[in-house]
Amino acid sequence: MILTGDAIRREVETGRIFIDPFNPEQLNPNSYDFRLGKTLKVYEDLVLDAKKRNQVKTIMIPPEGIVLHPHTLYLGHTAEIMGSEHYVPIIRGKSSTGRLGLFINITADLIDIGSINQWTLQLHAVQSMIIYPNMRIGQVTFWAVKGTVKLYNGKYQHSRGPMESQSYMDFTGP
Repeated sequence: MILTGDAIRREVETGRIFIDPFNPEQLNPNSYDFRLGKTLKVYEDLVLDAKKRNQVKTIMIPPEGIVLHPHTLYLGHTAEIMGSEHYVPIIRGKSSTGRLGLFINITADLIDIGSINQWTLQLHAVQSMIIYPNMRIGQVTFWAVKGTVKLYNGKYQHSRGPMESQSYMDFTGP
């Protein structure tokens, strides 16, 4: 069951959903618009290796914006710290950003219950476009769960800013 905008507001007020900062103007009929944070990370190598820590460079998005180019993966983050120990958040791009050819998540739209972070966004532009800090870039929906809840406590918990892949931690041995 998906929560309506009014239900999201009530659950934020009771503390069952965490959104900071929370702005009621960003509520929709069944979602909440989140904004783009001001930091991006870009991998330095053209070939990425899942078994090693890949080097990144950090870029601050200036108020006048920054151009994203095709064929580059940009790791951004939500301006808001969000999450819930009671609902499963799912993130999606806004249709207005999609109509500009911007993907905000490549595969990771499901946020684990208990993950309360600035969520990392995997930005990919179909064609060159300018993005700005604090622009409304995506939306989060909250879904009720059925069954025993086990809260997320993984390697990305308490993230602030964009987090590069830590898949290398999943490998054991040589």
